[in-house]
Amino acid sequence: MGLGKMIRKWLVQEKPAAAPPPRLSLPEEPEPVVPEVTVDELRAALAQPSPPLVLDVREAYEWRQVRMPAARHIPMNDVPTQLDDLRQVGAVVVMCAHGSRSYSVAAWLIEQGINASNLQGGITQWAARGGGVVQGDPSK
Repeated sequence: MGLGKMIRKWLVQEKPAAAPPPRLSLPEEPEPVVPEVTVDELRAALAQPSPPLVLDVREAYEWRQVRMPAARHIPMNDVPTQLDDLRQVGAVVVMCAHGSRSYSVAAWLIEQGINASNLQGGITQWAARGGGVVQGDPSK
């Protein structure tokens, strides 16, 4: 057999499959446990001598449409810049429109050592259950 035939035979023969690369095994971090507060629980907490800070993390246009009068507005992406101020308050109840964004913000605040919880259902549930709201642009 000539060299050319040997090379062709070698090129067409089946080669063993390469072993898959080893999987990188990283330890899983436990998901933070975010306490959830119902509208009724928040209403009762706000009536206490030391009420929690209600932190509304919705965007400015959402806040102008409808808001809880007692809430402090800090859009979600600005929360990290206000961390030092938030460390100075006691408990924080985070709210958004329905409770999803605020859950994430509350989880992050907990990771930063802040006593935070999430308002179930957000401002939507607050308003539906008779919580006081203000509508419209406050600058007008």
